[in-house]
Amino acid sequence: MTPTPDQPIGDLELTLTGNRQARLSDFRGRHLVLYFYPKASTPGCTQEGLDFRDAFADFTALDTAILGASRDGLKAQENFKAKQGFPFDLVADTDEALCRLFDVIKVKKMYGRESLGVERSTFLIDAQGVLRREWRGVKVPGHVQEVLEAVRALAAGT
Repeated sequence: MTPTPDQPIGDLELTLTGNRQARLSDFRGRHLVLYFYPKASTPGCTQEGLDFRDAFADFTALDTAILGASRDGLKAQENFKAKQGFPFDLVADTDEALCRLFDVIKVKKMYGRESLGVERSTFLIDAQGVLRREWRGVKVPGHVQEVLEAVRALAAGT
């Protein structure tokens, strides 16, 4: 069931960079920013990741973890993380379970053709595993700063 704001998120197993297994519930006890991007190593996805990388210390200071997720395989995610120096893990959601949980697979049109792809989206989950904010159809410029402000408000209890 797709989480909605102010409702607990479901739990499922994730494959993280480093070929490690984790669960969404492993992040309880701290806030989690989970952002979905269409494809590793493409321009918009790279810029979004770099923006999260550059703000990583600010998120960490607010006891907030960051996870990036796409349908790319583990090798592509590993290469993307290493090349861009991301200090956070990426999720290789090759079975699309995480994408389906958050309902981010959408019909996209490119050059007159329709295909299914990941809609750039971000979710802010609190330390108790409750979805607090969601951004869908994200435009990269300024997005990370907006998410950071939402984390600051959540951390301040406002």
